[in-house]
Amino acid sequence: MRIAINTRLLLKGKMDGIGWFTYETARRIVKSHPEHEFYFLFDRKPAPEFLFADNVRPVVLCPQARHPLLWHLYFEWATPLALKANKIDLYVSPDGMMPLHPKVPTLTVIHDLNFEHAKGNLKPSHQWYMTRYFRRFAKAATRVATVSEYSKQDIVDTYSIDSKKIDVVYDGAHDGYRPHSETEKQAIRGRFTDGKPYIIFISTILKRKNLAHLLTAFDKLKTIESVDWKLVVVGSKVWWQDELAEAYAQMRHKEDVIMCGHVEPQDLAALLSASVALVYPSYFEGFGIPILEAMYAETAVVASNTTSMPEVGGEAALYVNPADTDDIYHAISRLQDDSLREELIAKGRIQREKFSWDKTSNLLWDSMMKTMSEP
Repeated sequence: MRIAINTRLLLKGKMDGIGWFTYETARRIVKSHPEHEFYFLFDRKPAPEFLFADNVRPVVLCPQARHPLLWHLYFEWATPLALKANKIDLYVSPDGMMPLHPKVPTLTVIHDLNFEHAKGNLKPSHQWYMTRYFRRFAKAATRVATVSEYSKQDIVDTYSIDSKKIDVVYDGAHDGYRPHSETEKQAIRGRFTDGKPYIIFISTILKRKNLAHLLTAFDKLKTIESVDWKLVVVGSKVWWQDELAEAYAQMRHKEDVIMCGHVEPQDLAALLSASVALVYPSYFEGFGIPILEAMYAETAVVASNTTSMPEVGGEAALYVNPADTDDIYHAISRLQDDSLREELIAKGRIQREKFSWDKTSNLLWDSMMKTMSEP
């Protein structure tokens, strides 16, 4: 069988959550199924490490799809031509985008519908494209996969899709996320926080990630309790304006906020393991991979009580109302209790066993085979 996978988000040194989902699942699937040929569809020359096995054939399509107009050309013109030219039997799109009139069985992975529920998180052109086309993608696909039961129900309710058409394929955590030794922790603290303990926030900085309320809550903690902690923020500044810029400007303790930007995976894993806790007060998540990564790194977790996050965190997190700064502050304050942190970490060791990239890949393969068996 000839299987084409949309791999345009495999970008060396620039991968986001969907890019890593593509990487981890495609890498495992092609190695587990050498009896099939896999055609990886890129929009630029791929790095050699993304060609995971001898049964992978790279195909570079034009144009480079980094803008809604180019997305349309890439998926409506270049992709169908490539599917026909290479006699593809099955098309898989891990980023949700696909031709509206596919001539082959198609599985699309829609991670979440955050763009349907809140405006202002995306550029206007991106917002227009996603709200206009993702409903159509979901209906045009033979099957749909998504990363949580929450997202499945959201797709059913928002797009009026039959739940029997949707498969849940939970996310996983990279092998590098593990508990580090005390020596390793001291070294990473020495590099990033002058040896000081810290809480950590990990995400591309978007409005819905709610860094503004975390900054205010952290500032309150420092002001009221004089806790000798830092706040490490890992992620690119895609959005830094309005309430976020204002919250940062008003901080009394902004010198204790370490803005790291993009961090290499090995350093990020060590930073997470050495932290007091991950604080993840996002308004909306289809899954929330950093929560799982924190459980594998064996650090405590504070997360929002909304969308998919309680599904992922289970009993292994403290939950907060993301709109309530005081609630976030009180949860962070509770983390000064060593026994509470150890209790959360112990529960995390149990909860994390529900999720792994091996399980994700097997579930995605099962969904692909269901797609092929559809009439």
